[in-house]
Amino acid sequence: MKLLIADDHDLVRDAIAALLRNGGCEEVVTAGNFDDAFKMVREQGDIDLVLLDYDMPGMHGLKGLADMRRNYPALPVAIISGMAKPSVAREAIDHGAIGFVPKTLPAKSIIGAVTLMASGAVFAPFEFIKQEATPEIGGLTQREIAVLRGICEGKTNKEIARELDLQEVTVKLHVRTLCRKIDARNRTQAAMIAR
Repeated sequence: MKLLIADDHDLVRDAIAALLRNGGCEEVVTAGNFDDAFKMVREQGDIDLVLLDYDMPGMHGLKGLADMRRNYPALPVAIISGMAKPSVAREAIDHGAIGFVPKTLPAKSIIGAVTLMASGAVFAPFEFIKQEATPEIGGLTQREIAVLRGICEGKTNKEIARELDLQEVTVKLHVRTLCRKIDARNRTQAAMIAR
């Protein structure tokens, strides 16, 4: 299997390439921008899977994906990103991407995702894709809403952390963020606003 990873951050690109080589990918080639990636696909012709960074020079969001798919419709192309939102992941798949790989995935998951996509299956991590902002509640994420529910039920941060399988410090951060988003001064006011 021959992979092409296109990412403008040298460290990230080299780390993912090394990870995939160590994970059993026979050949991994790299490019630092979309134009170089497009040129490599054209010149090499034997690439089995392309991973394009969503936010790199020449990509222009999903326009790069569209250009690659239009010119090489049989080539599996996936989007990788450390910043894109779940809506971008869904849109990429709707526009023909074979998958969406968050750079925050654990190493084994990245290897598994690449193997899956190279075999022709679509990959998108469910937990990432299902994240949604809920405009009716101040644009809170699903996790922040879960924390807010715990607050409304009168639970302590420790109890919420145990219930959601999080660290207590993570719950504190969520409380601080959700209070800021809904313009609450404290937990009590956050619960009153939520109710």
